[in-house]
Amino acid sequence: MSLFQILPESDPGSSLGKGDALDARPWLTSLALHLALLVAAALLSFVLPRATEELALSYEPPELLEEEEPLPQEFLSADEPMEDYGALSQSGTDSARALATVVEDHSLVIFEPEEITDLGERQVIDIDEPVFQGPESIEELPVQGLGNVGVSGAVGAIDRLTHEILKSVEQQPTLVVWLFDQSGSLRDERARILERFHGVYDQLGVIEAAEIPAFSQHKDKPLLTAVVGFGASPQILSKQPTDRIEEIEAAVSDIEDDASGQENVFQAVAMTANKFRNYRTPSQGSRNVMLIVFTDEAGDDLSELETTVHLCRKLAMPVYVVGRPAPFGRREAFVKWIDPDPQFDQRPQWVPVNMGPESLLPERLRLQFFGSRRNEEMIDSGFGPYGLTKLCYETGGLYFAAHPNRELGRRIGGRETENLAAHFSAFFDSDVMRRYQPDYMTTQEYMQQARKNSARQALLEAAQLSWTTQLEDIRRRFPKRDEAQLAQSLSVAQRSAALIQPQIDRISQILLTGEADRADLKHPRWQAGFDLAIGRALATKVRTHGYNVMLAQAKQGLAFKNEKNNTWVLVADDAYANSSLEKTARHAQEYLHQVSSQHAGTPWAYLADRELRTPLGWRWEEDYSYIPPLINIANNNNTPRPEPRRRQRPTPPTRREPPRL
Repeated sequence: MSLFQILPESDPGSSLGKGDALDARPWLTSLALHLALLVAAALLSFVLPRATEELALSYEPPELLEEEEPLPQEFLSADEPMEDYGALSQSGTDSARALATVVEDHSLVIFEPEEITDLGERQVIDIDEPVFQGPESIEELPVQGLGNVGVSGAVGAIDRLTHEILKSVEQQPTLVVWLFDQSGSLRDERARILERFHGVYDQLGVIEAAEIPAFSQHKDKPLLTAVVGFGASPQILSKQPTDRIEEIEAAVSDIEDDASGQENVFQAVAMTANKFRNYRTPSQGSRNVMLIVFTDEAGDDLSELETTVHLCRKLAMPVYVVGRPAPFGRREAFVKWIDPDPQFDQRPQWVPVNMGPESLLPERLRLQFFGSRRNEEMIDSGFGPYGLTKLCYETGGLYFAAHPNRELGRRIGGRETENLAAHFSAFFDSDVMRRYQPDYMTTQEYMQQARKNSARQALLEAAQLSWTTQLEDIRRRFPKRDEAQLAQSLSVAQRSAALIQPQIDRISQILLTGEADRADLKHPRWQAGFDLAIGRALATKVRTHGYNVMLAQAKQGLAFKNEKNNTWVLVADDAYANSSLEKTARHAQEYLHQVSSQHAGTPWAYLADRELRTPLGWRWEEDYSYIPPLINIANNNNTPRPEPRRRQRPTPPTRREPPRL
């Protein structure tokens, strides 16, 4: 039976006919059925649980295109520590230029001092001002890494110090501590500095600011000053930091000479840094603190150097030193002293003073030059004493090498040297010497670098050996009274040379073992130092061996061409006793010429040129000398020769020993 058969018949009176009713019935049925299905589906969506599809994320790094040049890196690292690094390292600017993406004259170095607080809990120091480091000085910016600034005197450094103070005050309030060496040799210099103080503080505006009501409170004053004196021990000479120029001048003028002769400068700097460290805290205005030292020696407490450097870096206190230039490769220089009392002998005396060397260990051989006197020539190293210069370098300060006779391009005699100044016969341009800056590092690092290179190690070992065994000049003039007397004189000279020869041979052999690593020396200072040392050592070896050979020839007999002559004289010449000496001489001259050409304008070239001025070989020349006749004391009839009448000279003034300078 179909669905249409069960539907009731339509009413005959309705408007729809029977056929129409039959046609609408399936449509309505389908509509009802679909509506029911939709309602059921909707209900099921609320009742049934939803199926959650787990999604997995995956990432594949894109393949980078290989570039012709490596991407710039801000930091580089290596498993092994690099021997040379930085624009001021042994490689100079070459390694820095090779890695840099942008070429600039100066690299930026920012101090990161340790936190300094009142209570030790919260950070209070923010160092926003960078310290710029580079191979050249800039007038407007403080420069870290300048080991030496040459000036003609301590007063000549005042203008640059005034500029440094002014830059610090512009950054934030500043405390300047002046530390004065209390030795008698600085008495006159302290007086000259005191004369400039009023002008300096007037230029800085301190005198004017002291009268401004806004700066009436101590913590608000833009610039405060303290004065410290030191000798065997430091002492604070100002009651408290002040901006009153009369109090500052009074503290400096009251400095008394320290008779101990000791200058513990590093102890004084450390004490001062600890004393005024609270001025770096907010309660004292978070001030910059600058330490300015005036001294004329290298310091007697070098063992305190590393502790002092660490403390000043920790407190971010730059140290400026106005001192003396260090003698090249030597510990002592000789200071001219003339008795200040005119009633005593006014002839100058030369007092040895500890002023060097400029490097941690001596890097120069101590060999006498041919024909030189016992006291060797002292020349400027281009830098200050190692300890003080390193203190300035590591803390971002400057070392001012002050000498009143500083003049480039000519030799300076002892008579020209001013009183209480060390005699240096030659000075060198600071700009030229900047490439030859010593290695300012710890002793452990310094020795570690030396062990890595046999040339460095050989130079240090040979230098130390030449210091412990001083090599004196040799005899070259031999008067002949008779054959026996001449043979005895020659034998004595040979024995003296025999003592020198093994030492020279040992020094030369040590340096020759370092030749294998000579090509690996990158720092021009070490290149010049090694080449000069081996050149001079081999030159001395040739002279010493040739000297012995010439003496042996003379003992076999020499005849005078002129019968009036009675003296044999050894004269330097280009002739050599044998081919072996000639070969060694050429080797020495190659090194010396290399130093002269590659390091012009430096102490190494100065010494190499002096060595090259004298030939390495020998020849005999004849001359005449007055030989007094022998007196026969056995003959009593011989009357003694009457003493010649001498002109009576006035008694000279008493000569006093110089004090400890």
